[in-house]
Formats: sequence, C-alpha cells, structure tokens
Amino acid sequence: MKVKTLIFDLDGTISDPKEGILKSLNFALEHFSFETIDEQQVDHFIGPPLDLTFSSITQSTDQKLIHNLVARYRERYADIGYAENNLYDGITETLQGLHKNKQYRIGLCTSKRVDFAEQILTMFGLQELFSFLNGGEIGVHKWQQLKQLREDEIIDANSIMIGDRDVDLIAAHKNQLPSAAVLWGYGSMTELKKENPDYIFEQPQQLVELMV
Repeated sequence: MKVKTLIFDLDGTISDPKEGILKSLNFALEHFSFETIDEQQVDHFIGPPLDLTFSSITQSTDQKLIHNLVARYRERYADIGYAENNLYDGITETLQGLHKNKQYRIGLCTSKRVDFAEQILTMFGLQELFSFLNGGEIGVHKWQQLKQLREDEIIDANSIMIGDRDVDLIAAHKNQLPSAAVLWGYGSMTELKKENPDYIFEQPQQLVELMV
C-alpha cells in the first residue's frame, strides 16, 4: 500500500478527552434539566458528532433543543473542557517520527470544531506537525468531511484514515480510502473489526508500520 497522507482522528486517537467531554455534556444537560450521565456512559459518546450524541442521550429529535444543547456544551468546552485532555503515551514520539519522514503528510480530520482541535494541538505543541486540520460542524458526518477533502484535492487515494471508532473507518470506506483502527481509544475490537480496517494497532508506536 503506497501511503502518502496520514489522516488522524483526534479524540480517542491522539488524546483522551474524557474528562472535558463528560463535564461539558453534563454542564449542558443540567442547564436544560436533563439527567446527567456517568463515566461509563460517556465512553459510548466519544467520537460521534455532538448533535447525534445529544439526540441519543435525550432521545429527542427537536433540532432547536439539540442546537441549544450543543451551544451550551461549547460554552464550557471553549473555556475549560478542551484543556481537560491528556495525550496518549507514545503518541507525541510517534507523530514526531512520522513527521520527520518527509515522504508523508500528516493531517487531522475530527468531528470537533476546527478551532477546538487547533487549541488542543497547540496546547500540546503538536500543531506544527500537521499539514491540514479539518473539523466538523453540526449535521456533517465524518465521511462527508473526507469527501470534501478529496474534492478540494487536499487528500487523494493514497491517504489513510486512522481512528478509534467505527465512524472513522466508515468514513474511509465511503471515500474508497484504506483505514487503520487503534485500540487505545474508545472503540471496542468488535466495533472496529466489523468495519474491516486494513490495519489494527494496539499502541501508537506500531503506526510506523505504515511506513513499510
């Protein structure tokens, strides 16, 4: 497989956002008088877009309510939540090693809004390693984000999507791209294997196998 561009997911792949997401979700839920969720429940909601997450938690299809929940979530996340984030062991060294290999470009495609992604990468001193950052908006699926990147010729068929949830792998398949699943995030082996990724990695250091 001739890979030229490595497209990373953010949450659950580069960093663990659990604390910030949990507290920001509950901040929004409490404001609108919904029951809060606990640490075990939040694992399921790390990765998918926020509008789908709030629809699932509240069992509501009221788009105005969902929009308001997302807006309230982002109030806290912009001020505090983004910083309640931790890099996975070995990811910095892995990204730096991949970046030094000049035949590869590293990019980011996340369901997070792009300014939040930029804040997080900057906080960890990683932003300069990425050639492009692509963030999501309400109502936009990750496969649509990759589709737009292809249409804009930012990525091509020699690009691979790397992520910890099935949405990352589905996005790759819908755009005829290879995919790599990582097991240190929030997707289970069962969830990930169902989407037939080209690679499955148990730790960040194994990502250098993409360079073979």
